[in-house]
Amino acid sequence: MIRQPGLPVRALWTLLLIVALIVALGVIAAGCGTDETATTVAPVTTSGPATTSGPATTSGPATTSAPATTTPTEPLPASIKVGAVIPITGKYAGLGAQVKNGYELAVEDINKAGGVDIGGTKVPIELNILDDESDPSKTVQQLETHNSNGVVAYLGGAGSDLHAAAAGIAEKNKIAYLGIAFALQKVHEQGFKYLFSPFPKSRDHAKVTFDLLDSMNPKPAKIQIFAEKTDWGAEMVKLWQAEAAARGGYTVTVAEYAPGTTDFSSLILPAKDSGQEALLALPSSPDGLAMMKQVKELDWNAKVYFLIRAPDPPTFGENLGVDSDGVFLLPGWNRGLTYPGVKEMTDRYTAKNNGPALALTGPSYACVQILADAISRAKSLDRQAIRDAISATDLDTMVGHVKFDEAGMWIGALDPVNQWQGGKQALVFPKDVALAPAIYPAVPWKDRK
Repeated sequence: MIRQPGLPVRALWTLLLIVALIVALGVIAAGCGTDETATTVAPVTTSGPATTSGPATTSGPATTSAPATTTPTEPLPASIKVGAVIPITGKYAGLGAQVKNGYELAVEDINKAGGVDIGGTKVPIELNILDDESDPSKTVQQLETHNSNGVVAYLGGAGSDLHAAAAGIAEKNKIAYLGIAFALQKVHEQGFKYLFSPFPKSRDHAKVTFDLLDSMNPKPAKIQIFAEKTDWGAEMVKLWQAEAAARGGYTVTVAEYAPGTTDFSSLILPAKDSGQEALLALPSSPDGLAMMKQVKELDWNAKVYFLIRAPDPPTFGENLGVDSDGVFLLPGWNRGLTYPGVKEMTDRYTAKNNGPALALTGPSYACVQILADAISRAKSLDRQAIRDAISATDLDTMVGHVKFDEAGMWIGALDPVNQWQGGKQALVFPKDVALAPAIYPAVPWKDRK
Protein backbone atom coordinates (compact mmCIF):
# COMPACT_ATOMS: atom_id res chain seq x y z
CA MET A 1 0.00 0.00 0.00
CA ILE A 2 1.37 3.47 -0.86
CA ARG A 3 0.69 6.26 1.60
CA GLN A 4 0.10 9.83 0.48
CA PRO A 5 2.93 12.02 1.94
CA GLY A 6 2.01 14.11 4.94
CA LEU A 7 -1.42 12.49 5.47
CA PRO A 8 -2.12 11.47 9.10
CA VAL A 9 -2.65 7.78 9.70
CA ARG A 10 -6.18 8.24 11.12
CA ALA A 11 -7.20 10.37 8.12
CA LEU A 12 -5.73 7.81 5.75
CA TRP A 13 -7.75 4.98 7.26
CA THR A 14 -10.91 7.11 7.11
CA LEU A 15 -10.32 7.84 3.43
CA LEU A 16 -9.76 4.17 2.66
CA LEU A 17 -13.03 3.21 4.38
CA ILE A 18 -14.97 5.80 2.36
CA VAL A 19 -13.50 4.52 -0.92
CA ALA A 20 -14.35 0.92 -0.04
CA LEU A 21 -17.92 1.90 0.81
CA ILE A 22 -18.37 3.72 -2.51
CA VAL A 23 -17.08 0.71 -4.45
CA ALA A 24 -19.42 -1.65 -2.60
CA LEU A 25 -22.45 0.55 -3.24
CA GLY A 26 -21.52 0.74 -6.93
CA VAL A 27 -21.46 -3.03 -7.21
CA ILE A 28 -24.84 -3.33 -5.51
CA ALA A 29 -26.31 -0.63 -7.74
CA ALA A 30 -24.92 -2.32 -10.83
CA GLY A 31 -26.50 -5.64 -9.77
CA CYS A 32 -29.90 -4.02 -9.20
CA GLY A 33 -29.71 -2.31 -12.56
CA THR A 34 -29.14 -5.65 -14.34
CA ASP A 35 -32.20 -7.25 -12.73
CA GLU A 36 -34.43 -4.31 -13.60
CA THR A 37 -33.35 -4.33 -17.25
CA ALA A 38 -34.14 -8.05 -17.57
CA THR A 39 -37.65 -7.76 -16.20
CA THR A 40 -38.62 -4.75 -18.27
CA VAL A 41 -37.29 -6.10 -21.57
CA ALA A 42 -38.47 -9.70 -21.30
CA PRO A 43 -42.26 -9.16 -21.43
CA VAL A 44 -42.12 -7.51 -24.84
CA THR A 45 -45.70 -8.55 -25.58
CA THR A 46 -47.45 -6.44 -22.95
CA SER A 47 -48.62 -3.88 -25.52
CA GLY A 48 -50.62 -6.27 -27.70
CA PRO A 49 -51.29 -9.87 -28.70
CA ALA A 50 -48.38 -12.10 -27.81
CA THR A 51 -47.31 -12.93 -31.33
CA THR A 52 -48.71 -10.30 -33.65
CA SER A 53 -45.34 -9.89 -35.32
CA GLY A 54 -44.84 -13.62 -35.86
CA PRO A 55 -45.16 -17.01 -34.19
CA ALA A 56 -42.94 -15.97 -31.28
CA THR A 57 -43.85 -18.70 -28.82
CA THR A 58 -40.48 -18.59 -27.06
CA SER A 59 -41.07 -15.32 -25.20
CA GLY A 60 -43.41 -16.78 -22.60
CA PRO A 61 -44.83 -20.01 -21.24
CA ALA A 62 -45.02 -22.82 -23.79
CA THR A 63 -48.50 -22.75 -25.32
CA THR A 64 -48.21 -25.19 -28.19
CA SER A 65 -50.38 -27.63 -26.25
CA ALA A 66 -53.55 -26.84 -24.33
CA PRO A 67 -52.50 -24.71 -21.33
CA ALA A 68 -53.48 -26.03 -17.93
CA THR A 69 -53.61 -22.59 -16.32
CA THR A 70 -56.88 -20.82 -15.61
CA THR A 71 -55.59 -17.35 -16.41
CA PRO A 72 -54.27 -15.85 -19.66
CA THR A 73 -50.60 -16.53 -20.37
CA GLU A 74 -49.95 -12.89 -21.28
CA PRO A 75 -51.55 -9.47 -20.80
CA LEU A 76 -54.56 -9.11 -23.07
CA PRO A 77 -55.22 -6.34 -25.61
CA ALA A 78 -58.43 -4.38 -25.97
CA SER A 79 -59.56 -6.57 -28.90
CA ILE A 80 -58.70 -9.77 -30.78
CA LYS A 81 -57.53 -8.88 -34.29
CA VAL A 82 -58.82 -11.31 -36.92
CA GLY A 83 -58.18 -10.80 -40.63
CA ALA A 84 -60.62 -11.98 -43.31
CA VAL A 85 -59.90 -11.91 -47.05
CA ILE A 86 -63.10 -12.31 -49.07
CA PRO A 87 -64.05 -11.94 -52.77
CA ILE A 88 -66.43 -9.03 -52.34
CA THR A 89 -66.07 -8.22 -56.04
CA GLY A 90 -65.20 -10.36 -59.07
CA LYS A 91 -66.50 -13.73 -60.24
CA TYR A 92 -66.97 -15.11 -56.71
CA ALA A 93 -68.72 -12.02 -55.34
CA GLY A 94 -72.01 -13.85 -54.89
CA LEU A 95 -70.36 -16.43 -52.67
CA GLY A 96 -68.21 -13.85 -50.92
CA ALA A 97 -71.27 -11.87 -49.84
CA GLN A 98 -72.64 -14.93 -48.05
CA VAL A 99 -69.33 -15.60 -46.32
CA LYS A 100 -68.99 -11.99 -45.23
CA ASN A 101 -72.49 -11.89 -43.75
CA GLY A 102 -71.90 -15.11 -41.84
CA TYR A 103 -68.62 -13.89 -40.33
CA GLU A 104 -70.10 -10.55 -39.36
CA LEU A 105 -73.15 -12.08 -37.67
CA ALA A 106 -71.03 -14.52 -35.66
CA VAL A 107 -68.67 -11.77 -34.50
CA GLU A 108 -71.63 -9.56 -33.60
CA ASP A 109 -73.21 -12.35 -31.52
CA ILE A 110 -69.96 -13.07 -29.68
CA ASN A 111 -69.25 -9.42 -28.99
CA LYS A 112 -72.78 -8.79 -27.73
CA ALA A 113 -72.05 -11.42 -25.09
CA GLY A 114 -68.89 -9.52 -24.09
CA GLY A 115 -66.39 -11.22 -26.36
CA VAL A 116 -64.26 -14.34 -26.19
CA ASP A 117 -63.58 -15.67 -22.69
CA ILE A 118 -59.81 -15.87 -22.25
CA GLY A 119 -59.04 -17.21 -18.79
CA GLY A 120 -62.00 -15.39 -17.25
CA THR A 121 -61.54 -12.13 -19.16
CA LYS A 122 -63.84 -11.41 -22.10
CA VAL A 123 -62.20 -9.74 -25.08
CA PRO A 124 -64.18 -8.63 -28.19
CA ILE A 125 -63.22 -9.70 -31.70
CA GLU A 126 -62.05 -7.00 -34.10
CA LEU A 127 -62.85 -8.35 -37.57
CA ASN A 128 -60.95 -6.69 -40.41
CA ILE A 129 -62.19 -7.56 -43.93
CA LEU A 130 -60.26 -7.01 -47.17
CA ASP A 131 -61.46 -7.68 -50.74
CA ASP A 132 -59.28 -9.86 -52.98
CA GLU A 133 -61.49 -9.20 -56.03
CA SER A 134 -61.65 -12.98 -56.73
CA ASP A 135 -57.97 -12.84 -57.72
CA PRO A 136 -55.54 -15.32 -56.05
CA SER A 137 -52.60 -12.92 -56.34
CA LYS A 138 -54.57 -10.30 -54.43
CA THR A 139 -55.57 -12.92 -51.86
CA VAL A 140 -51.87 -13.27 -51.10
CA GLN A 141 -51.33 -9.50 -50.93
CA GLN A 142 -54.27 -8.96 -48.57
CA LEU A 143 -53.20 -11.77 -46.25
CA GLU A 144 -49.77 -10.19 -46.00
CA THR A 145 -51.42 -6.87 -45.14
CA HIS A 146 -53.30 -8.56 -42.33
CA ASN A 147 -50.09 -10.14 -41.09
CA SER A 148 -48.43 -6.73 -40.96
CA ASN A 149 -51.40 -5.42 -38.99
CA GLY A 150 -50.98 -8.05 -36.29
CA VAL A 151 -53.90 -10.43 -36.74
CA VAL A 152 -53.85 -13.63 -34.69
CA ALA A 153 -55.88 -15.70 -37.18
CA TYR A 154 -57.10 -15.65 -40.77
CA LEU A 155 -60.62 -16.24 -42.11
CA GLY A 156 -60.86 -17.17 -45.80
CA GLY A 157 -63.22 -16.29 -48.61
CA ALA A 158 -64.77 -18.49 -51.31
CA GLY A 159 -63.37 -20.40 -54.27
CA SER A 160 -60.84 -23.23 -54.30
CA ASP A 161 -58.20 -21.28 -56.24
CA LEU A 162 -58.28 -18.44 -53.71
CA HIS A 163 -57.91 -20.82 -50.77
CA ALA A 164 -55.12 -22.70 -52.54
CA ALA A 165 -53.20 -19.42 -52.82
CA ALA A 166 -53.95 -18.55 -49.20
CA ALA A 167 -52.82 -21.82 -47.64
CA GLY A 168 -49.14 -21.27 -48.41
CA ILE A 169 -49.18 -17.76 -46.96
CA ALA A 170 -50.83 -18.98 -43.76
CA GLU A 171 -48.11 -21.61 -43.50
CA LYS A 172 -45.32 -19.11 -44.14
CA ASN A 173 -46.64 -16.67 -41.57
CA LYS A 174 -47.61 -19.43 -39.12
CA ILE A 175 -51.12 -18.06 -38.72
CA ALA A 176 -54.10 -20.41 -38.48
CA TYR A 177 -56.43 -20.17 -41.48
CA LEU A 178 -60.08 -21.22 -41.39
CA GLY A 179 -61.75 -21.44 -44.79
CA ILE A 180 -65.03 -22.65 -46.26
CA ALA A 181 -66.69 -22.62 -49.68
CA PHE A 182 -63.90 -24.69 -51.14
CA ALA A 183 -63.84 -28.41 -51.72
CA LEU A 184 -60.40 -28.79 -53.30
CA GLN A 185 -58.80 -31.67 -51.44
CA LYS A 186 -55.37 -31.30 -53.06
CA VAL A 187 -54.59 -28.26 -50.92
CA HIS A 188 -54.95 -30.35 -47.77
CA GLU A 189 -52.60 -33.00 -49.11
CA GLN A 190 -49.51 -30.78 -49.16
CA GLY A 191 -48.58 -31.07 -45.50
CA PHE A 192 -49.93 -27.69 -44.38
CA LYS A 193 -50.34 -27.40 -40.62
CA TYR A 194 -52.19 -24.08 -40.42
CA LEU A 195 -55.09 -24.83 -42.81
CA PHE A 196 -58.47 -25.90 -41.40
CA SER A 197 -61.80 -26.24 -43.19
CA PRO A 198 -65.18 -27.14 -41.63
CA PHE A 199 -66.53 -27.74 -45.13
CA PRO A 200 -67.12 -30.86 -47.27
CA LYS A 201 -64.28 -31.79 -49.61
CA SER A 202 -64.12 -33.37 -53.05
CA ARG A 203 -64.19 -36.87 -51.56
CA ASP A 204 -67.46 -35.99 -49.79
CA HIS A 205 -68.91 -34.38 -52.93
CA ALA A 206 -68.15 -37.40 -55.10
CA LYS A 207 -69.64 -39.83 -52.60
CA VAL A 208 -72.88 -37.95 -52.02
CA THR A 209 -73.31 -37.34 -55.77
CA PHE A 210 -73.47 -41.06 -56.43
CA ASP A 211 -75.40 -41.77 -53.23
CA LEU A 212 -78.06 -39.50 -54.71
CA LEU A 213 -77.89 -41.06 -58.19
CA ASP A 214 -78.09 -44.55 -56.68
CA SER A 215 -81.26 -43.54 -54.81
CA MET A 216 -83.09 -42.56 -58.01
CA ASN A 217 -85.52 -44.93 -59.70
CA PRO A 218 -84.59 -45.67 -62.37
CA LYS A 219 -81.10 -44.40 -61.82
CA PRO A 220 -79.54 -42.38 -64.64
CA ALA A 221 -76.85 -44.65 -66.08
CA LYS A 222 -75.22 -42.41 -68.68
CA ILE A 223 -73.19 -39.70 -66.95
CA GLN A 224 -71.75 -36.68 -68.75
CA ILE A 225 -69.08 -34.64 -66.95
CA PHE A 226 -68.26 -31.13 -68.14
CA ALA A 227 -64.79 -30.82 -66.63
CA GLU A 228 -63.33 -27.41 -65.89
CA LYS A 229 -59.61 -27.32 -66.79
CA THR A 230 -58.45 -26.57 -63.27
CA ASP A 231 -56.92 -28.56 -60.43
CA TRP A 232 -60.32 -28.90 -58.82
CA GLY A 233 -61.92 -29.94 -62.09
CA ALA A 234 -59.35 -32.71 -62.55
CA GLU A 235 -59.70 -33.81 -58.93
CA MET A 236 -63.49 -34.11 -59.15
CA VAL A 237 -63.39 -36.00 -62.46
CA LYS A 238 -61.06 -38.58 -60.96
CA LEU A 239 -63.21 -39.02 -57.86
CA TRP A 240 -66.52 -39.13 -59.78
CA GLN A 241 -65.08 -41.76 -62.12
CA ALA A 242 -63.85 -43.82 -59.17
CA GLU A 243 -67.27 -43.71 -57.50
CA ALA A 244 -69.02 -44.72 -60.74
CA ALA A 245 -66.63 -47.64 -61.29
CA ALA A 246 -66.90 -48.85 -57.69
CA ARG A 247 -70.70 -48.88 -57.74
CA GLY A 248 -71.19 -50.25 -61.24
CA GLY A 249 -74.01 -49.64 -63.69
CA TYR A 250 -72.70 -46.30 -64.95
CA THR A 251 -70.89 -45.14 -68.06
CA VAL A 252 -69.00 -41.85 -67.76
CA THR A 253 -68.10 -39.45 -70.56
CA VAL A 254 -65.83 -36.46 -69.94
CA ALA A 255 -65.62 -33.25 -71.98
CA GLU A 256 -63.30 -30.42 -70.91
CA TYR A 257 -63.67 -26.64 -71.10
CA ALA A 258 -61.58 -23.68 -70.02
CA PRO A 259 -62.78 -21.32 -67.29
CA GLY A 260 -64.45 -18.30 -68.86
CA THR A 261 -65.87 -20.26 -71.80
CA THR A 262 -68.87 -18.53 -73.33
CA ASP A 263 -69.88 -21.10 -75.96
CA PHE A 264 -70.62 -24.59 -74.63
CA SER A 265 -72.28 -25.92 -77.78
CA SER A 266 -69.32 -28.19 -78.63
CA LEU A 267 -69.91 -29.98 -75.30
CA ILE A 268 -73.71 -29.87 -75.19
CA LEU A 269 -74.56 -31.16 -78.66
CA PRO A 270 -72.52 -34.40 -78.41
CA ALA A 271 -74.03 -35.02 -74.95
CA LYS A 272 -77.52 -34.51 -76.34
CA ASP A 273 -76.92 -36.67 -79.42
CA SER A 274 -75.53 -39.56 -77.36
CA GLY A 275 -78.47 -39.50 -74.93
CA GLN A 276 -76.54 -38.58 -71.80
CA GLU A 277 -78.89 -38.69 -68.79
CA ALA A 278 -77.04 -36.72 -66.12
CA LEU A 279 -74.80 -33.66 -66.23
CA LEU A 280 -72.11 -33.26 -63.56
CA ALA A 281 -70.07 -30.04 -63.51
CA LEU A 282 -68.46 -27.49 -61.20
CA PRO A 283 -68.55 -24.17 -63.06
CA SER A 284 -68.04 -20.69 -61.64
CA SER A 285 -71.16 -18.54 -61.39
CA PRO A 286 -70.83 -16.87 -64.83
CA ASP A 287 -69.87 -20.14 -66.53
CA GLY A 288 -72.73 -22.01 -64.89
CA LEU A 289 -75.32 -19.49 -66.00
CA ALA A 290 -74.03 -19.58 -69.58
CA MET A 291 -73.90 -23.38 -69.51
CA MET A 292 -77.50 -23.87 -68.34
CA LYS A 293 -78.91 -21.24 -70.69
CA GLN A 294 -77.29 -23.01 -73.63
CA VAL A 295 -78.41 -26.45 -72.41
CA LYS A 296 -81.95 -25.13 -72.70
CA GLU A 297 -81.39 -23.30 -76.00
CA LEU A 298 -79.96 -26.47 -77.57
CA ASP A 299 -82.78 -28.51 -76.03
CA TRP A 300 -80.71 -31.12 -74.22
CA ASN A 301 -83.16 -32.69 -71.79
CA ALA A 302 -81.12 -34.59 -69.22
CA LYS A 303 -82.78 -36.24 -66.24
CA VAL A 304 -80.30 -34.74 -63.77
CA TYR A 305 -78.42 -31.43 -63.70
CA PHE A 306 -75.91 -31.55 -60.86
CA LEU A 307 -73.78 -28.40 -60.64
CA ILE A 308 -71.37 -27.58 -57.86
CA ARG A 309 -70.56 -23.92 -57.01
CA ALA A 310 -72.45 -21.97 -59.71
CA PRO A 311 -75.96 -22.53 -58.27
CA ASP A 312 -74.99 -21.55 -54.72
CA PRO A 313 -75.79 -17.80 -54.75
CA PRO A 314 -79.37 -16.50 -55.11
CA THR A 315 -78.42 -14.83 -58.40
CA PHE A 316 -78.55 -18.27 -60.05
CA GLY A 317 -82.28 -18.58 -59.44
CA GLU A 318 -82.87 -14.91 -60.09
CA ASN A 319 -81.21 -15.11 -63.51
CA LEU A 320 -82.66 -18.40 -64.68
CA GLY A 321 -86.10 -18.21 -63.11
CA VAL A 322 -88.09 -21.42 -63.68
CA ASP A 323 -85.16 -22.84 -65.65
CA SER A 324 -83.21 -23.21 -62.41
CA ASP A 325 -85.79 -25.70 -61.12
CA GLY A 326 -84.41 -29.18 -60.70
CA VAL A 327 -80.74 -28.18 -60.54
CA PHE A 328 -78.94 -30.00 -57.71
CA LEU A 329 -76.13 -28.31 -55.79
CA LEU A 330 -73.74 -28.90 -52.89
CA PRO A 331 -73.46 -25.60 -51.03
CA GLY A 332 -72.29 -27.13 -47.76
CA TRP A 333 -75.29 -26.19 -45.60
CA ASN A 334 -79.02 -25.49 -45.44
CA ARG A 335 -80.81 -23.26 -42.95
CA GLY A 336 -83.38 -26.02 -42.39
CA LEU A 337 -80.86 -28.26 -40.61
CA THR A 338 -81.93 -28.94 -37.05
CA TYR A 339 -78.64 -28.50 -35.22
CA PRO A 340 -78.84 -26.60 -31.90
CA GLY A 341 -78.85 -22.85 -32.44
CA VAL A 342 -79.46 -22.90 -36.20
CA LYS A 343 -83.04 -21.61 -36.05
CA GLU A 344 -82.17 -18.81 -33.63
CA MET A 345 -79.15 -17.82 -35.71
CA THR A 346 -81.13 -17.77 -38.95
CA ASP A 347 -83.83 -15.64 -37.30
CA ARG A 348 -81.18 -13.11 -36.26
CA TYR A 349 -79.72 -13.21 -39.77
CA THR A 350 -83.09 -12.48 -41.33
CA ALA A 351 -83.71 -9.57 -38.98
CA LYS A 352 -80.26 -8.12 -39.70
CA ASN A 353 -80.13 -8.65 -43.48
CA ASN A 354 -83.81 -8.49 -44.46
CA GLY A 355 -83.55 -11.90 -46.12
CA PRO A 356 -83.07 -15.58 -45.32
CA ALA A 357 -79.73 -17.08 -44.31
CA LEU A 358 -78.11 -18.46 -47.44
CA ALA A 359 -76.10 -21.64 -47.99
CA LEU A 360 -72.70 -20.34 -46.84
CA THR A 361 -74.03 -18.55 -43.76
CA GLY A 362 -73.81 -21.61 -41.53
CA PRO A 363 -70.27 -22.68 -42.54
CA SER A 364 -68.87 -19.15 -42.24
CA TYR A 365 -70.58 -18.67 -38.86
CA ALA A 366 -69.08 -22.02 -37.78
CA CYS A 367 -65.56 -20.78 -38.61
CA VAL A 368 -65.92 -17.98 -36.09
CA GLN A 369 -67.39 -20.38 -33.52
CA ILE A 370 -64.38 -22.66 -33.96
CA LEU A 371 -61.90 -19.80 -33.69
CA ALA A 372 -63.53 -18.32 -30.58
CA ASP A 373 -63.63 -21.74 -28.94
CA ALA A 374 -59.95 -22.34 -29.74
CA ILE A 375 -58.85 -18.98 -28.33
CA SER A 376 -60.84 -19.62 -25.19
CA ARG A 377 -59.30 -23.06 -24.71
CA ALA A 378 -55.81 -21.77 -25.47
CA LYS A 379 -56.27 -18.95 -22.94
CA SER A 380 -53.87 -17.04 -25.12
CA LEU A 381 -53.59 -14.92 -28.25
CA ASP A 382 -50.35 -16.62 -29.18
CA ARG A 383 -50.65 -17.64 -32.84
CA GLN A 384 -49.16 -21.08 -32.31
CA ALA A 385 -51.36 -21.76 -29.30
CA ILE A 386 -54.43 -20.81 -31.33
CA ARG A 387 -53.39 -23.08 -34.19
CA ASP A 388 -52.88 -26.01 -31.83
CA ALA A 389 -56.24 -25.43 -30.15
CA ILE A 390 -58.03 -25.35 -33.52
CA SER A 391 -56.35 -28.64 -34.40
CA ALA A 392 -57.89 -30.16 -31.24
CA THR A 393 -61.41 -28.84 -32.00
CA ASP A 394 -64.26 -31.07 -30.79
CA LEU A 395 -67.25 -28.77 -31.06
CA ASP A 396 -70.94 -28.59 -31.95
CA THR A 397 -71.42 -25.79 -34.47
CA MET A 398 -73.96 -24.49 -36.96
CA VAL A 399 -72.79 -27.13 -39.46
CA GLY A 400 -72.86 -29.98 -36.95
CA HIS A 401 -70.13 -31.57 -34.88
CA VAL A 402 -66.64 -30.64 -36.04
CA LYS A 403 -63.33 -32.42 -35.52
CA PHE A 404 -60.32 -32.10 -37.84
CA ASP A 405 -57.97 -34.76 -39.17
CA GLU A 406 -54.23 -34.17 -39.46
CA ALA A 407 -54.70 -32.50 -42.84
CA GLY A 408 -57.20 -29.97 -41.43
CA MET A 409 -60.21 -31.61 -43.10
CA TRP A 410 -63.54 -32.08 -41.33
CA ILE A 411 -63.95 -35.65 -40.08
CA GLY A 412 -67.39 -37.08 -40.95
CA ALA A 413 -68.52 -33.99 -42.85
CA LEU A 414 -72.20 -33.71 -43.63
CA ASP A 415 -72.63 -32.78 -47.30
CA PRO A 416 -76.29 -31.80 -47.75
CA VAL A 417 -77.76 -31.74 -51.26
CA ASN A 418 -79.97 -28.79 -52.12
CA GLN A 419 -82.13 -28.43 -55.21
CA TRP A 420 -83.56 -25.33 -56.81
CA GLN A 421 -87.36 -25.56 -56.59
CA GLY A 422 -89.74 -22.68 -57.27
CA GLY A 423 -87.04 -20.04 -56.98
CA LYS A 424 -85.70 -21.37 -53.67
CA GLN A 425 -83.17 -23.94 -52.52
CA ALA A 426 -84.76 -27.00 -50.92
CA LEU A 427 -82.89 -29.56 -48.80
CA VAL A 428 -83.54 -32.89 -50.57
CA PHE A 429 -80.76 -35.31 -49.58
CA PRO A 430 -79.58 -37.28 -47.58
CA LYS A 431 -83.03 -38.58 -46.77
CA ASP A 432 -82.53 -38.44 -42.99
CA VAL A 433 -82.20 -34.63 -43.12
CA ALA A 434 -84.28 -33.88 -46.24
CA LEU A 435 -87.07 -31.33 -45.96
CA ALA A 436 -88.54 -31.81 -49.45
CA PRO A 437 -88.66 -34.55 -52.10
CA ALA A 438 -86.32 -34.16 -55.05
CA ILE A 439 -87.61 -33.29 -58.51
CA TYR A 440 -86.65 -36.28 -60.66
CA PRO A 441 -86.45 -36.54 -63.57
CA ALA A 442 -85.95 -32.90 -64.49
CA VAL A 443 -88.95 -31.32 -66.23
CA PRO A 444 -88.36 -31.02 -70.02
CA TRP A 445 -87.63 -27.46 -71.12
CA LYS A 446 -90.72 -27.22 -73.32
CA ASP A 447 -92.98 -28.06 -70.38
CA ARG A 448 -91.69 -25.37 -68.04
CA LYS A 449 -93.88 -22.38 -67.37
